Amino acid sequence: MARSDAILERLLTLHPKVIDLDLSRVERLLAALGNPERALPPVIHVGGTNGKGSVVAYLRAMLERSGRAVHVYTSPHLVRFHERIRLGTDGGSEPIPEPALIALLEECEQANRGQPITFFEITTVAALLAFARHPADWVLLEVGLGGRLDATNVIDHPALAVITTVDLDHQQYLGDDIEAIAAEKAGILKPGVPCVVGPQEDAARRVIEDHAARIGAPILVHGQDWHAHEEHGRLVYQDEAGLLDLPLPRLAGRFQIDNAGTAIAAARALGPGVLAETAIEAGIAGAEWPARLQNLTGGRLFLYAPKGAEIWLDGGHNPAAGRALAQSMAELEERTPRPLVLVVGMLNSKDPAGFLAPFRGLARKVITVTIPGEENAIPAGDLADIAEGQGFEAETAPTVTEALAQCRDVGDVAPRILVCGSLYLAGHVLALDER
Repeated sequence: MARSDAILERLLTLHPKVIDLDLSRVERLLAALGNPERALPPVIHVGGTNGKGSVVAYLRAMLERSGRAVHVYTSPHLVRFHERIRLGTDGGSEPIPEPALIALLEECEQANRGQPITFFEITTVAALLAFARHPADWVLLEVGLGGRLDATNVIDHPALAVITTVDLDHQQYLGDDIEAIAAEKAGILKPGVPCVVGPQEDAARRVIEDHAARIGAPILVHGQDWHAHEEHGRLVYQDEAGLLDLPLPRLAGRFQIDNAGTAIAAARALGPGVLAETAIEAGIAGAEWPARLQNLTGGRLFLYAPKGAEIWLDGGHNPAAGRALAQSMAELEERTPRPLVLVVGMLNSKDPAGFLAPFRGLARKVITVTIPGEENAIPAGDLADIAEGQGFEAETAPTVTEALAQCRDVGDVAPRILVCGSLYLAGHVLALDER
């Protein structure tokens, strides 16, 4: 175990709850550390339900290809915690080195003096402290959960806010309907700070627009102020500044058109001359974001899967993600027919039936696993029962590798396997694939 892992385990014990939305503990610790959040490079604050990470990946690629140094904060990590805190240099950004992470965590732990604070809160403070101490041109700050009371929402005046598509997720913390959740997401808006709003249901869009009008935040709304669509194998983007004819995103899935469009709108909102069209184009074509409809090729997992199988990996875990993934799988099926098998693991805070429903008539079989090492994972047997209740042929597997082996009996053609349902499962799969 790395020394940072031992510190992180200690930090998990500082609060009885994993999630307890409240800014007071973060503000207290930041004050004890000299308020590093006030000494950051310009911040782009990205919230929403689905697509946050992809938008951050596009913006990072655009800014780095223009020669900017970019700090990046995202969550959760997939394989190592260090992925959450990327330090930018002129040559790109890299996960924080182990010695630097150890020093930051110990400093935050000492300054906290054993007072209650959640794991996400104290590690967010560590990220802000790192970003304040290392020069860079920009900070990309991804909201963890919600927005209004999220630990990242301590930046008084970011350069730009972004709200990606809002949908049902984390209802136990954010509210039972789309309007309540949108209100929490809109909490990252600040007076006078422009906000790019991605594609939304009408109800969510109205909530965001009303909040922006109340506090005096100028907004750029998809379908009104900017548009993005695919045309003849190209990404066409248009706003009042003109039209861009760009390559399709490197990231797979039709939903990436919306995510890329949101990132382009954000790039243009930074002001004239900040990002040239060449940097925007290079960012769209070159962005990387693991476990977002990622086509795995050549790793260890292929030792277990049927010969010739495709393996896709996605961390999506809510009904909107299920709809987007099912659409992408249907498009792949139309181009290259193969029997589709879902290997699914989910947490008990999610909606498995809502996630799986869009795959009806598309997936040949569902194989369920219990996410390793996650005490809140839905047991594979319970998840299989839910899948059967949705009309799927379902079975369980003790491990992901055994699940891949169980894909051998689905037809004469090698299957298309989608491992999905949780970023925690995705991280486990990536770790298996690289060993």
